[in-house]
Amino acid sequence: MQLSVVNMAGDVVNSIELPADIFEANVNVGLMHQALVRQLSNARLGTHKVKGRSEVSRTGAKLYRQKGTGNARHGSRRAPIFVGGGVAHGPQVRDYSKKMPRKMRRAALRSALTAKAAADGVIVVDEITMDQPKAKEMAALVKRLAGDDSTLVVIPGRDVNVERSARNLADVKAIHAPYLNMRDLLGHEKVVLSLDAFNIIVDILGTSPVMAEESEA
Repeated sequence: MQLSVVNMAGDVVNSIELPADIFEANVNVGLMHQALVRQLSNARLGTHKVKGRSEVSRTGAKLYRQKGTGNARHGSRRAPIFVGGGVAHGPQVRDYSKKMPRKMRRAALRSALTAKAAADGVIVVDEITMDQPKAKEMAALVKRLAGDDSTLVVIPGRDVNVERSARNLADVKAIHAPYLNMRDLLGHEKVVLSLDAFNIIVDILGTSPVMAEESEA
């Protein structure tokens, strides 16, 4: 699949061949869903906690005598049925993380990139640079390249000016190519890749070394 390479002004300057093993892979919706659920689960802290009847601070004395009152038998104000007592079966600290083999995670990313490419949602730019952090300039750049669609900007590595320019834009997010992930791919309509970021993704996700070398050339 051929794709045009544009500059920051939106003009076509070159073209590249999208590796078929990444951008024409089998779209496995179930695998993509599993990868997304895993990522969302791993982001949960799991620090929620309530106190049980053994942890609340209340008197340990028996409420009233066992027999002769006409009331039910009780031995502690810490019981869950009393106000101020412990909570029965409440949330406790736990680990929500899920495991998923690396091959499956990468196959899910290939599925997502294939779906994006099929929907004309992949845009490759020769380079993405900014002299200073300017949200207005980033908004104009995204408007030229992706229109009004929510956009994921992928850069090869740390670039303070680009990252800060995208930080305050509601529908724009900038990430590093090695950290490409399922939530960001599925959460944005368009993916804008710098050429260097594109080559990094091909190196990571490519299943054929020959194709990866041809893309880099």
